[in-house]
Amino acid sequence: LYLYDNALSGTLPTEVGNMSALTALWLYNNAVSGTLPSEVGNLSVMKLLYLYDNALSGTLPTEVGNMSALTALWLYNNAVSGTLPSEVGNLS
Repeated sequence: LYLYDNALSGTLPTEVGNMSALTALWLYNNAVSGTLPSEVGNLSVMKLLYLYDNALSGTLPTEVGNMSALTALWLYNNAVSGTLPSEVGNLS
């Protein structure tokens, strides 16, 4: 799902976790704010998650460790804080 460079704003809805067949989400260079919803952990076939250059904040949910197919998570140029959840170590 390629939604980059569209001046999108608001938060990433929890319903994103219902998109179980989604393998790539390119949402970079928008104005998406708020925290990454824990429901992203339901995206077990997600390979590429590009969320950089937005206004995301807060900490990464531990459920990111459930994204077993994830090979790239780009979050730079946001206001994400804290440490990486130890569950990220579950990714291969």
